[in-house]
Amino acid sequence: MKVIVDLCVVPMGVGVSVSPHVAACQEVIEASGLEYRMHAYGTNVEGPWDEVMAVVKRCHERVHQMGAPRITSTLKLGTRTDREQGMDDKVASVEALLGSRSSP
Repeated sequence: MKVIVDLCVVPMGVGVSVSPHVAACQEVIEASGLEYRMHAYGTNVEGPWDEVMAVVKRCHERVHQMGAPRITSTLKLGTRTDREQGMDDKVASVEALLGSRSSP
């Protein structure tokens, strides 16, 4: 089953700046070969269910290895079985609707 997740990993007990931990998690995601899009408050990742969940686990492992004693993560996920739809398709469908509304 294919899944699209929105993942936000927040290390706790490491101080105010968490950008090194976020960068490390991004490296894990990139190394997975899965499609992803980082945004201001997390990262969308898409692919086969087991591969995506394994990446979530590896992100936690990597951030703990960096010294974070605690991590809190938010994970939103969506699946569909009626047709194939990726992250770019979802965005394009809304952009097309917005574009058609602004046309004279």
